[in-house]
Amino acid sequence: FGGEKVNPAIEAVKKLPDAIDGNEIIKLEVPTIFYQSAQVVKAKIEQEKPDMVINVGQAGGRSAITPERIAINFQAGSTPDNSGKGPKEGKIETDGADGYFTQLPIKQMVTAIRQVGIPAMVSNSAGTYVCNHLFYEVQYMRVHEFSDLKAGFIHIPFLPNQVKNGRRPSMSLNDMVTGLTAAIKEAIHD
Repeated sequence: FGGEKVNPAIEAVKKLPDAIDGNEIIKLEVPTIFYQSAQVVKAKIEQEKPDMVINVGQAGGRSAITPERIAINFQAGSTPDNSGKGPKEGKIETDGADGYFTQLPIKQMVTAIRQVGIPAMVSNSAGTYVCNHLFYEVQYMRVHEFSDLKAGFIHIPFLPNQVKNGRRPSMSLNDMVTGLTAAIKEAIHD
């Protein structure tokens, strides 16, 4: 979205192993479109019945892998999504909670990422764009339909080729994959 030619989130997800410690990793590309993103994830949850859903998105300007603590019931933004439309500012779900905390062990995930030599930190804001929207919608689904599901969101930085003149933080694709693998492994064993 936003004119970017590459999305590090799907590039990193594609390179994740197909299984971690005997647990199948199901990969899904989700459109950067409000509401449609959640519909795609919901259909996959219904089909696969996973124990855990971890969405991954790009957070340009961040220098570390950042598991998110909370999804908020609010969307806003001036940049159109990939459908060409901007978000309708306001609540995502009128009957939803103001926020939902992740069920993932984010502090332990950060420690696991750092132990493999990759920068990581907990984030307390997934923003108000499609990433937070998707994070919130999956949490809303969990509360209303999939009560046994654990879910969360992880933001990753730009790839080096997305950064002009090296003036913004970035991370190599291999480091992203290594960090995400460590985070998933920790989440599985929690």
